[in-house]
Amino acid sequence: MEIKTLGKIINGQDGAIFGGYLFRLSEKGNCTAYNIKDLSGNPSPLAEFNLDKRDLIVPHCNSVCFGNEYYDKNDEFPLLYANIYNNYASKENKLKGVTCVYRLERKENDFTTTLVQIIEVGFTEDSIWKSEDINDKRPYGNSAVDSDSSTFYAFTMRDGEKNTRYFAFDLPKLCDGVFDDKYGVNRVVLKKKDIQHYFDCEYHNFMQGACIHKGVLYSVEGFTHFESAPPVIRLIDLKERKQKSAFNFEDFGLYIEPELVDFDGDTCYYSDDVGNMYTLSF
Repeated sequence: MEIKTLGKIINGQDGAIFGGYLFRLSEKGNCTAYNIKDLSGNPSPLAEFNLDKRDLIVPHCNSVCFGNEYYDKNDEFPLLYANIYNNYASKENKLKGVTCVYRLERKENDFTTTLVQIIEVGFTEDSIWKSEDINDKRPYGNSAVDSDSSTFYAFTMRDGEKNTRYFAFDLPKLCDGVFDDKYGVNRVVLKKKDIQHYFDCEYHNFMQGACIHKGVLYSVEGFTHFESAPPVIRLIDLKERKQKSAFNFEDFGLYIEPELVDFDGDTCYYSDDVGNMYTLSF
């Protein structure tokens, strides 16, 4: 892997790239937009805005991505997916395996979002999802969309078996699901019968951001100066259903908790917890 240093943007969680814009999201549902061509030095953001209905549901944005369906055929951006992850870990309903779907609109440099759907993995209390004999440290799950194949992937750390399990589903259409009065949108519950297939790979030690590019899932993990959970990126071949390669960022002089990973064309962009921006070549 080769790493090129760019500049520094706002800190936060994962993010997503589309149409020349980089969107960096936070665990509180804040979003900051940048011009993807202007990430050197300390670039000024184009806009700052919030995800819709943060008073009702707010994703941690541990994994964020764009899909391939548009709310309206004239929209500039496809649907945006952001997962809840552990934002409700202290609540009775922890919203495990839940992803929020948004419509993103732009008028010049003013961006707005509208919550349009909720996707939920409906078997997070089943042994097919969680470890049988111990309580998993992070049973919440990440999600990512393979736009090329219209596949929705949900994956979770399983501490008992020390592996990560990946579930593939048909990507829900915007019209799918049942209307939820609380959130005012359709809610899709993915059941075991909806699984296309699932497979296990090497253990992700505290999953962070993720994206899918040309059939490979790029997933970052780990913390800052945390010996048992170093900062790592894993490349998972979704066709072969196995890990293609893995790289420890500390081997390249990078020690800060990984967060954001996505592509603009064939260029991979990566950012850590404090906002340092890089491009990665594999």
